[in-house]
Amino acid sequence: MTEVSCLKWGDLSDLGSVDMWVLQSSQVRVEVLTLGAIIRSVWTRGKDGRMEDITLGYDDLEGYVSDKRYLGAVVGRVANRIARGRFVLEGKLYQLDINNGPNALHGGLRGFNKILWCATPVEGGVQLSLTSPDGDQGYPGEVRVSVTYTLQGETLTAEYKARSTKTTPISLTNHSYFNLAGQAATDIYDHEVSISAQSYLPVDETSIPTIRAVEGSPFDLRKPVLIGPRLKEFPGPGFDHNFCLSLPGDTCTERHAARVCHPASGHVLEVSTSQPGIQFYTANFLDGSIKGKGGARYGKHSSFCLETQNWPNAVNQTSFPDCLLRPGEDYCHVTRYTFTTL
Repeated sequence: MTEVSCLKWGDLSDLGSVDMWVLQSSQVRVEVLTLGAIIRSVWTRGKDGRMEDITLGYDDLEGYVSDKRYLGAVVGRVANRIARGRFVLEGKLYQLDINNGPNALHGGLRGFNKILWCATPVEGGVQLSLTSPDGDQGYPGEVRVSVTYTLQGETLTAEYKARSTKTTPISLTNHSYFNLAGQAATDIYDHEVSISAQSYLPVDETSIPTIRAVEGSPFDLRKPVLIGPRLKEFPGPGFDHNFCLSLPGDTCTERHAARVCHPASGHVLEVSTSQPGIQFYTANFLDGSIKGKGGARYGKHSSFCLETQNWPNAVNQTSFPDCLLRPGEDYCHVTRYTFTTL
């Protein structure tokens, strides 16, 4: 049985009141904000029986208002990068807001992470919704979006839905940063990770991908590997790559995507999704300047993200899985996070 409660968490002068919804089962406690549909915290038990918060975040609303790293937020309309912020649909060129080098990232200058979502209680959770107007951040069509978080036992489910008045690219995800040793722990080097993917997308100097097999490379995570030693094999700052869970033309049914465990505490996170990709990111661009919950300083490699999504820049790659939502169609995908102990 999941208990669902709501309390006022703060006020935004331009948007209004921000609420925090609390989902509590016997094993897990999840806190969700109406700002950005943010997962503020996930409390789960380790092998010693103690509850630990394993999600990075902020103590107050101002932290999230000024946040530039998408901590815990739902990002959209399109997660990840679109090359040069441009694409052509039905013969028309669209230019998006540029907010990451030469590219558009995570929806633009004011993506869904900075919007106040409307909340409605549902059985075992909360549904958050918003309407993105035609032309929002340069995207075509009015899009109605919802994400429903439900907690059942040890599993948190995020179900995303959308409809549009015009053909538009869409790829929604949650951008939570996890550290299974606790949100204030220094790094994730003692975590083990496995990702069920035969291929990944290498990126160029502006982080725009192509496709390659994982076999024989540091990206082969099909069997569990310790993150610290694997990061030492990288010429770059760390993982920030999409792993291909299915190939174009495959039916996007829900499947196991990733597993991360922290042997010392016993915390385990498993992710399944109906999305064709998952972005594994090792917090390469956190630099200690962010003051998080309890005064923790979040530095490089202090956490990891597992962002279930369509492949990056799919709107400009005809060989990638289709990312277009057309009028009359329903966008729907599900991601499940299961928190257990060794």
